[in-house]
Amino acid sequence: MAKRRKVSNLLGLAVLSTVSARPMHPYEMASLMRARGKEHDMDIKWGSLYTVVGNLEKHGFLAVEGSDRKGARPERTVYRITDAGRDELADWVRELIGEPVRERPRFEAGLSVLGALGPDETAALLRRRLDLMERQIADDEAGLAAASDVPRLFLIETEYDLAIRRAEIAWVRGFLAEIEDGTLPNLDLWRAFHETGELPPELRELAERGAAGE
Repeated sequence: MAKRRKVSNLLGLAVLSTVSARPMHPYEMASLMRARGKEHDMDIKWGSLYTVVGNLEKHGFLAVEGSDRKGARPERTVYRITDAGRDELADWVRELIGEPVRERPRFEAGLSVLGALGPDETAALLRRRLDLMERQIADDEAGLAAASDVPRLFLIETEYDLAIRRAEIAWVRGFLAEIEDGTLPNLDLWRAFHETGELPPELRELAERGAAGE
């Protein structure tokens, strides 16, 4: 079960990981995280960076190392990670890696109410999704190949993301094939509902059974 953390925003995890290498000010943290594409790995709202850094300091995970000024730029506070921060970073990573949590992607939400669309429109949308995903994967695979000099440890999250999306593509292709070749169970009832606007008795019974079980 996920722990209740003093700083639960995943941006805090990214900050701790970044600062674990050396002390730096928030602007430098953001620059490095952006350069590493960290916003593709986790939900990051850059506008909350200074708040997150402040909370990490408040709870003893970061400490002020000093200040930095270059030219006419304003003075910037430099932070270092504390021993407590290193412990928190390691514990957080252990939790994320070792404890599975069911996450709800947007696609799953759409599938859960797919009956709002007819099978023909659904098939067209799935074909569009496949085309876009295949192009995205091709771009990411090219980027991964271009980074062949980077140790695999620092690219492992990209490998995982590609594997998940390839699995999704395989599932979508299978589901689309069932719609297109007519082998999807109850396809005729689904189509009839959208052609007539009347929910077939078989589907109405299922819907009522679900409502009664809530």
